Amino acid sequence: MHGQRRLDGLRVAILVTDAVEQVEMAEPRAALDAAGARTRIVPPKPGQVQGMQHDVTADTFPVDLTLGQAKPDDFDAVLLPGGALNADSLRVHRGAQAFVRRMQEREKPIAVICHAPWLLVSAGLARGRTLTSYPTLQDHVRNAGGQRVDREVVGDGNRVSSRQPADIPAFAREMTALLAEHRGRQGKRSAA
Repeated sequence: MHGQRRLDGLRVAILVTDAVEQVEMAEPRAALDAAGARTRIVPPKPGQVQGMQHDVTADTFPVDLTLGQAKPDDFDAVLLPGGALNADSLRVHRGAQAFVRRMQEREKPIAVICHAPWLLVSAGLARGRTLTSYPTLQDHVRNAGGQRVDREVVGDGNRVSSRQPADIPAFAREMTALLAEHRGRQGKRSAA
């Protein structure tokens, strides 16, 4: 991995609930971990998170922190995996909404895939932004004042988004680049 893509020590919260689309959590997480980031699974409840492969139950994953324990200021970025049931549950959770709002206030990287933009819509963070998502969310994004485009990966400021599992390689690449760029900006601010 090239030096500019190293994310050593960067802290990434992965906000999920049960029924997360497993591949959309596991593969981006593996890319982050391989780049040196420290990822943490952060759902509303303690214990385990149930992964899904579409509509089939898959693996479980241990919870690192609950949303009630996690503080956005303790993280450098947030990853929001999809899965319709996961995203639908998470988008109405006030703690999850507050978490992503705080990340946005601090202009920290936010990476979303598939149905995950629902949380950004519910948190009031779609207006004026361009993103992609699973096709069924296009009306939600537009009705919230955002622009939804149909591309495998879309970058917009501190955000990167993708449509579906087939886009994960491009999503992981762009997410890692965004975090590396953010790290570079933070380093320049610290040195000033």
